[in-house]
Amino acid sequence: MRIIPAIDIIDGKCVRLTQGDYAQKKIYNENPVDVARQFEDAGLSHLHVVDLDGAKAGKVINWKVVESITTNTNLKVDFGGGIKTDEEIEKLFQLKVSQVNLGSIAVRERLRVLDWLKQFGADKIILSADVKEETIAISGWQENSSISIMNFLKEYLQDGIEHVTCTDISTDGMLTGPNVELYKKIVLSFPHVNLVASGGVSSVEDLKELKRIGVDGVIVGKAIYEGRIELKDLVKL
Repeated sequence: MRIIPAIDIIDGKCVRLTQGDYAQKKIYNENPVDVARQFEDAGLSHLHVVDLDGAKAGKVINWKVVESITTNTNLKVDFGGGIKTDEEIEKLFQLKVSQVNLGSIAVRERLRVLDWLKQFGADKIILSADVKEETIAISGWQENSSISIMNFLKEYLQDGIEHVTCTDISTDGMLTGPNVELYKKIVLSFPHVNLVASGGVSSVEDLKELKRIGVDGVIVGKAIYEGRIELKDLVKL
């Protein structure tokens, strides 16, 4: 199981939200590159970067931060937040981003995403499914839809998507434990998917439980920044 620390960006700074609420923002570091270097120095190899400004605006905003991270570390960066165009994806790959997360656009413009899947390859595209009570949320979690997470995944997996990140909004930033039942349901329903679980991780025990049910990776954010989990413990896993 891959351990993937998270850096969320607002105004170029490393922040965390609570349940996706922009009004509940906490700044943890003025320089996200310093944070990325700490992860790399600890022995971690992957990094999840979210442009929260971009998610809200519907276009990538924090280009300089992404470039600084990919230039100054060797981390395998997956990036999401507001991606809407071919040009943005191409530029991100030019900046040495390993994978892109497609969320709102995957709900609104399915055919475009399928074109990108063919153009860039299934190993480069992550379907980002943000979930509230098993329905998809979009636009930086500001807008709910009536789309079932299971139907959403089923259709995309049939069309060649291989990588999925699922974030349970109700647990995100709460440090109350992940929605294990949701991730277990997805793994059992779609055994061939490379599922990354996100939201609610608060302890090493949470990570062990997610590993037990068979997720491919897990994103860890607030638990690191609040000192609930030490980097050395993440590396051991």
